[in-house]
Amino acid sequence: MDDLLGKVLDLQRAWTASNTDEMQRRGLHIRQELPDLLRDYSSRFADALGVPLDQLGVEGRDGTGLKTEIPWVRVFGREQSPSATTGWYVVYLFSAGGDRVYLSLNQGTTVWNGGEFKARKVEDLRARVGWARPFLAEQRAARPDLLEEIRLDARTQLGRGYGPGNVVAIEYSRTALPPQHVLIADLMYMLGLLRTVYEAERLAPHVPGDPAPEVLEAEQNAAVVAGRRSRGAGRPARSGQGFHLTPAERRAIERHSVAMATAFFKAQGWSVKDVGDRESFDLLLKRGEERLHAEVKGTTSAGHDVILTRAEVEKQRRYYPDNALVVVHSIALDRAADEPVASGGVLHCTSPWEIRDEDLTVISYAYRTALHNEAQERDVQAAINIPVQGSSHDEQNQTTTM
Repeated sequence: MDDLLGKVLDLQRAWTASNTDEMQRRGLHIRQELPDLLRDYSSRFADALGVPLDQLGVEGRDGTGLKTEIPWVRVFGREQSPSATTGWYVVYLFSAGGDRVYLSLNQGTTVWNGGEFKARKVEDLRARVGWARPFLAEQRAARPDLLEEIRLDARTQLGRGYGPGNVVAIEYSRTALPPQHVLIADLMYMLGLLRTVYEAERLAPHVPGDPAPEVLEAEQNAAVVAGRRSRGAGRPARSGQGFHLTPAERRAIERHSVAMATAFFKAQGWSVKDVGDRESFDLLLKRGEERLHAEVKGTTSAGHDVILTRAEVEKQRRYYPDNALVVVHSIALDRAADEPVASGGVLHCTSPWEIRDEDLTVISYAYRTALHNEAQERDVQAAINIPVQGSSHDEQNQTTTM
């Protein structure tokens, strides 16, 4: 194994985006030989990672068509990281100059929103790293050689993107590559760290740096309703990403946030009535002659984005300035019990609440097709008993899709 790592590092000095003889040899090492060698240890790796054998993944990539500056070989849970663009994994990253290779606990740099992959911001990647590292503190104590910064010396944007995603890494110098049994032992150790991250993510209602669960779910649902084709393995699984909330979890968050908002307003002398089951807002507030219509949103995220329905927007614009938006963010969600329990959170109230167009992001559209107008025309013609006459224009509209 040390021999293969050394061969890849030596070929890094001849990197070019073209598929030269050197890049073809590099591709053989990355896509076939190294993964095949690692698969010989699949049972041990699966045990270390805590996944069934058929859920263990090993793969290497060096670019399709154009050759990438930083090739990689990763080991991962298929459910937790269905593609290299999503989830957490352990990966060998080869420096651009060929002088070192890192064994890194890293992450995908994009997020699937139901219709496409969106690049994560660097600050979001670092927020996720900051979330993961405390869970590893005890295991890291035995390895003072772990690095939080990696230097790949990449010239390309793609190559530079791996640095912010690194949680911890082991560095191997080209001039001092350890023997295979040490490399395998290190990989087993790193898979143990990855297992800890997978378990923490499974239990976390929200990981900092991830989209708000409510926003991502709305985007994904909109894509499904619109008939967008799935990207298959590229779509993150719930258990692996922690994005979706169950109906019981949503109810727990909603009840908790409404209770916090109720207590907040009562402390200011308002009488509070919960009208959320029959109105397009949650709380009707009265204080003397004053009236206030409050919309309440609870989230396990940092609360930077919340979902509003069209009815909620229209009603709140009508009620302005006698209205309020209450966001209870950073709610803790305990999923260990039979019924989820929501607690904590930070309440932020905006009143009066003016909804500006620039603060709204359209997730989906309802598009009125030509079929709507044709149906209306047919209804009118039928009512007055006039036969419907087709035309070439009508036929064209019937066969055109948007």
